[in-house]
Amino acid sequence: MRKLFPLFLMLIIGCYRGSPSEDPPIHINPNMDDQPKYKAQAASEFFKDGSAMRMPEPGTVARGDLREDEAYYQGKNTDGTLVAKMPVKITLDLLKRGQERFNIYCSPCHDRTGSGQGIVVKKGFLPPPSFHLDRLREAPDGHFFDVMSHGLRNMPAYNHQVQVADRWAIVAYIRALQRSEHASKSDVPGELINQIN
Repeated sequence: MRKLFPLFLMLIIGCYRGSPSEDPPIHINPNMDDQPKYKAQAASEFFKDGSAMRMPEPGTVARGDLREDEAYYQGKNTDGTLVAKMPVKITLDLLKRGQERFNIYCSPCHDRTGSGQGIVVKKGFLPPPSFHLDRLREAPDGHFFDVMSHGLRNMPAYNHQVQVADRWAIVAYIRALQRSEHASKSDVPGELINQIN
């Protein structure tokens, strides 16, 4: 028992931490705790221009931002012309998403039917053209995507507010609005044709 007492005493003393210390903890390998690095906008004597922040090398692309598909990301073909048809498949979910985004971003000017008589027009802003004009009904799908991305005349660019997939969803919904305003009997499903008259 007496032989175990010194061991027991060392164990108790080892568990006693005492009062908090202002000294940094002792680390055998502290290189992960204190890493030399530059902070944003910091000065640097290493680089000739004195700035720690560096421009990316020419041609570098952030991960996930390669955007090789020009038709999808630009609304244009490789020769620079606007795409005639959307590069995405039209589904009911896409149309619902397009309607939701259209009602948020587009309807204040274009109204919910696309006639160009939104609430801001009633407050004195210049009216945008109706989507139901022959000129816009015959325009390629890439035209609407390009105008949303870069703006046109009074319309600002929405490329920072509306993501690429949502812009295509809005294009699909605009096409649905156009078709609804110029529908014929042949557009009505057979089981509903009797309800028209």
